Amino acid sequence: MLQLSGISKVYKGGKRAVDDVTLHLGPGMVGLLGPNGAGKSSLMRIAATVTRPTGGTVFFRGEDVVARPDGLRRVLGYLPQDFGVYPHLTSREFLRYLAAAKGISGRSAKARVDELLELVNLTAAVKRPLGKYSGGMLRRVGIAQVLLGDPQVVIVDEPTAGLDPEERVRFRNLLSDLASDKVVLLSTHIVSDVESVASDIAVVADGRLLRRCTPEALLSEVDGQVWEALVEPAAVPQVQARFVVSRMVRTGQGVKVRLLAPGRPYEGAVQLVPDLEDAYLHVINSAVGYGGPDRTRPGRAAGTGGVVR
Repeated sequence: MLQLSGISKVYKGGKRAVDDVTLHLGPGMVGLLGPNGAGKSSLMRIAATVTRPTGGTVFFRGEDVVARPDGLRRVLGYLPQDFGVYPHLTSREFLRYLAAAKGISGRSAKARVDELLELVNLTAAVKRPLGKYSGGMLRRVGIAQVLLGDPQVVIVDEPTAGLDPEERVRFRNLLSDLASDKVVLLSTHIVSDVESVASDIAVVADGRLLRRCTPEALLSEVDGQVWEALVEPAAVPQVQARFVVSRMVRTGQGVKVRLLAPGRPYEGAVQLVPDLEDAYLHVINSAVGYGGPDRTRPGRAAGTGGVVR
């Protein structure tokens, strides 16, 4: 069990990045969802022992991680949002160097590195220096280094940034397999990264924890509140001003808008089955004190305005 209790982080100048967050994590995957600037990365750095919290405690297996971080670090796999490499080394050389730093023996490291390079689909590029890798390829190297040493706690911050759709699916499936007996904390602002693999969802905004629940519980909050309407292109700003709009598709007949409303927003609007993105936007925009514009919060009264065909 990795236990973060009452965590806060205040940076110089008084900026409060994390505000009294409590997360108790056991085996399984928790998807940490939130907009950019929500405090996700600060919270992840604290959980990974990179940053000390201003307030609160972090315990792993009953040991105070803030005071004695080595116990967690020995079993931790961590991928930060900004992952640095030595550009003159190849991926194989770099991973073997990191394996040595983790205390993995030479023979074991060689076999494990080759296995991981195949797992992240980099075998064909092992002779190329990292300085010539694309951003997506470097991200895959970062994913490989997380898995060195069979970690018991895996903390990954925006891991799929720069990956193509096939690679994202492969990595999500990999994390899902790991979560069967490990603590996995995945931070992202991409809802699809956690929709099909996370057993728990934690939603944060403005440094605060807004929800911690199962995906099913989160979906239940918007049951009966998701609608689709066809509107004139000129009416789109009016719709966006009155409702949380999760999707828009331009068609030959107008703009097909997916929105959140507690009741039928317009005559002819069709009720839809909610997805996790709908539920996430509902939570973020309903947050008391959230910095987004009030006009995007669900539940506001709206007239038809003659915008629906």
